[in-house]
Amino acid sequence: MPLPAGLRESVLSRFAAAVGADCSEAEKPLREYISLLDFFTRRLKPGLRPQAPPVVGGINSPVDGDLIASGRIEDGALIQAKGLPYQLGELLGEDPLAGRFAGGHFATLYLSPKDYHRIHVPCEGLCRSVARIEGELWPVNAASTAHTPRLYVRNRRSTWIAEGKGSDEGLWIGAVLVAATHVGGAVVDGRWLGGRTLPARGRLDVNGLPALPGDDLGTFELGSTVVLLIGGEKAPRWALTRGRGLVRVGERLGAIA
Repeated sequence: MPLPAGLRESVLSRFAAAVGADCSEAEKPLREYISLLDFFTRRLKPGLRPQAPPVVGGINSPVDGDLIASGRIEDGALIQAKGLPYQLGELLGEDPLAGRFAGGHFATLYLSPKDYHRIHVPCEGLCRSVARIEGELWPVNAASTAHTPRLYVRNRRSTWIAEGKGSDEGLWIGAVLVAATHVGGAVVDGRWLGGRTLPARGRLDVNGLPALPGDDLGTFELGSTVVLLIGGEKAPRWALTRGRGLVRVGERLGAIA
C-alpha cells in the first residue's frame, strides 16, 4: 500500500527504529521509498558488501543474517534446531538434483526484520534449476524453530541450485529461501527465469546461466531464513570456517581445506 509522500519519512523512520534497521546503509533517502515493502526490499549503497576474495571452494554468505545452525547432511537429514530433523528431499521438493547434496553440508541463516532482505549468489557457477514449493507460513523465530517439527519443509519456499565452476569446480550449491508468517514472498530474481513464470508449485530447468558471487539471487518480502546447501564430489573436503553468529553478504562461510 503506497504511503503518502508527506508521511513516508516519518512512518519509515519509526519502523526502522522499532526493528533496529540501519537507514544509513540504504541506497535512497527514506522519502523516496513509496511503501513499507519498498523500504523492506531496499538495496544498499554501492560497495557496502564486498565479496571475499576467491579461494578454492570458497562459499560466501548470501545474506545479512544470523548463522543459527550448520552441519553435515547425514542419511538425507538436516537438523533444524535442538535435534529436530527434516529431510533433504522434502526441503528441495523432490528436485532431481537433490542427490547432489547427499553427504554434503548445510548452513542455516536467519534474517530478522532489521536486516537487509536481498539474497545474493554465494559462489561461482552455473545455475541449473529454480523452483517454488507452496506451503504454510509458520513463524521462523527461535521459539518456532525449536518447537515446530519439520518447519522448513512445511513452509512455502523457493529454491536455486547451481553447479560450481572456476574456484568452486567440484561443488554443487543450493539456496532454499524459506518464507514465514507475514512473509509469503520468497522471490527468485527474474534473471534466472529467462522470461518464464515460476509456478506456485513447480520447477524450471536453467541451462547453465553463469553466476558470480554477489549477483542478485532473490528477495524476501519481509524477513525469513535461507538454508544454504553445499554438495558435490569435493564436498567431503569442504569445511565451514565461520562460527555461529551474525554474518554479512559476501563474508566467507567456508572453503575446501
